[in-house]
Amino acid sequence: MKVLKTRWKKILPFFKKRRKYFFAIIPALIVGAIVFITLLDNVRTDTYDIQRFAVSDETIRSPITIEDKQETDQRIREAVNAIPDRYSISEEVTEERLNYINEIFEAVLKVKEEHEEDTLEGIYEEEATELKALLSEEISSEVSEDVFILLLQQSKADLDEAKTLFTQALKEVLNQGVRTENIQSGITNIERAIADSELNSDLQEALMELADFAVVENSFFDYEETAQEKKDAATLVDPVIIRAGETIVREGQTITNEIYEQLELVGVLSQEGNIYPILALVLLSAIIAYFFGLECLQIAKNKEWSVLPIVAAVLLSALAIFLMKVGSVFFDQFNALYLLTPIAAITIVLKLLLNERSAIRLGILYAVLAAFMFNNHIAGMLHVEAAIYFLFSQLAAIVLMKKLSDRFVILKTAIGLMIIHSAVIILFIFLSFEKYTWFDVFSSVGLGVAAAFLSAIMAIGLLPLFESFLGILTDMKLLQLSNPNQPLLKKLLVEAPGTYHHSVMVANISETACEAVGANGLLARVGAYYHDIGKTVRPGFFIENQMPNKNPHDVLPPKQSADIIIRHTTDGANLLKAHKMPKEIIDIAKQHHSNSLVKFFYVKAKELNSEAEEADFRYPGPKPETKETAIICICDSVEPAVRSIQDPTPEKIDSIVSSIINSKISDGQLDNSPLTLKELKIIQHTICDALKGIFHSRIQYPKEEGDK
Repeated sequence: MKVLKTRWKKILPFFKKRRKYFFAIIPALIVGAIVFITLLDNVRTDTYDIQRFAVSDETIRSPITIEDKQETDQRIREAVNAIPDRYSISEEVTEERLNYINEIFEAVLKVKEEHEEDTLEGIYEEEATELKALLSEEISSEVSEDVFILLLQQSKADLDEAKTLFTQALKEVLNQGVRTENIQSGITNIERAIADSELNSDLQEALMELADFAVVENSFFDYEETAQEKKDAATLVDPVIIRAGETIVREGQTITNEIYEQLELVGVLSQEGNIYPILALVLLSAIIAYFFGLECLQIAKNKEWSVLPIVAAVLLSALAIFLMKVGSVFFDQFNALYLLTPIAAITIVLKLLLNERSAIRLGILYAVLAAFMFNNHIAGMLHVEAAIYFLFSQLAAIVLMKKLSDRFVILKTAIGLMIIHSAVIILFIFLSFEKYTWFDVFSSVGLGVAAAFLSAIMAIGLLPLFESFLGILTDMKLLQLSNPNQPLLKKLLVEAPGTYHHSVMVANISETACEAVGANGLLARVGAYYHDIGKTVRPGFFIENQMPNKNPHDVLPPKQSADIIIRHTTDGANLLKAHKMPKEIIDIAKQHHSNSLVKFFYVKAKELNSEAEEADFRYPGPKPETKETAIICICDSVEPAVRSIQDPTPEKIDSIVSSIINSKISDGQLDNSPLTLKELKIIQHTICDALKGIFHSRIQYPKEEGDK
């Protein structure tokens, strides 16, 4: 046991000196492992050593989504062959045949009118000859003379009825289309209509013979229409897609030639397996882990080696990878669902929790991962569009996310993000050589718009989660704490109004000074609001809350008075803890007096007892450990000192501010703070400028007659 203790004592200093590297190594290893695990199925394909017509020992599913072009082509051929030939009806032919019939009947009526009084035997033969001379050559050559004689023998009324019947029947047949193979069926339809009529037998006979002349082919093969319909049929055939996860062959099923070709198509045959993609993934994970570790080391330095910001960076990075992984599951080459991934939410939260620099650097890493994540599970493919889209999305979110004043700032950021998403998506579409429709444009832009608002909603939801579970103080939380309706601030205003006014003045000056040296001005403002909350326990013992000529310290021993004054820092810390306030605010309440001396009561005690110990009249500390607390410590002393000056002038203000800062430096009260001498000079000038604006000289207005 003694040997182990001795060894541990030797090892412990080694780890303490190199503890900072653990802030980088452990998070880097975690993120590297997450990257490797999540991307493994994007680069690795399970392979099988199987033969045609063998029985499968297990169920095999497709690792990728791919089109089976051979099967698609076969279905296209079937669809094209199923389209019948298309015919078009010639309106010219139809009109021609109807005109011929109309010409025959009109000519017959004309001849009959000219020979109306002739009743000699054999006159119909002469009229038929005359009739043929009137008719077109095609009619006279194809229609027999007997038909003309039969028509000439009919009365005008019968001819009108016959003409109407025959024309209607012929028009119906021709409008339906007559092809070579169905000419006879057309003639039969007309003959059936004639036979069903009440016309006399001679007229019916003439009309039936006339049908043989009138019915001709008027429906012809339409090559262009047929070709277009076959093309449309081919277009309507959906491509045969083998989707990722789709079962190709089940356990116990025979590997047919078709199944074997599908297995070969999706790349699961043993001869296609390759270890190099796995090695490439190891290298990628190492590169991502290296850069992530460097950033974690920088975050740790900026956050005073606190582990909570590192935990937040790891959790948010894991969430970003998870979001992309979920999006990649539903993404394939036939959709653009990656546009819906709300990756900007992560960078918004990173900026608010950590800083802009870290958000940018980690956002670049996420964009690189997106190129691999959305590769459709094809090891050799990178989705460059997804990487560019995610990069612009995150950079836009960081740039648009200005100083957080309320939660609506995030929603305003979402509106700007929506515009950036739309612009990038339209850029991709217009640059592509693929055909697209306006529906494709609007649907893709709609996904980008939805991603912008999803990012805002997720950011608003994640912020309080990290604030509460990890205890990370954000600007959003500080803004909530600065609300005058907060219970402790209302308590301070009601029970210690003088202290409240003093706290507001210190808050204004501290915020200005912090911003001048790059510290967190909002934290200083809110911390100053609460720094003297402990005075509400005994408000009457502090001069700013006392009525004139009513000072309870006049009747108390100096040591007891000093104890009451000193106790307000611990009372304040206890009150803040009871209300579950952030650690940073509690530290400001405890440290804002450092270990300074309560000089007034110490001098008074010395007058009564020369053996009074100075240590009994000092605040317990600790000394300020952050820039914000140190600045509040200075401003807390400066504000009442300047307020107590009679007729303050710029020179008096400069003198008293300089003396207070020098006094605190010489007393060692700022030893633990990270403020440099240069920064202290800047703080001094900033405080003086702020106080000169507050305590500027007033115009003396002349009194009017009658004023007292």
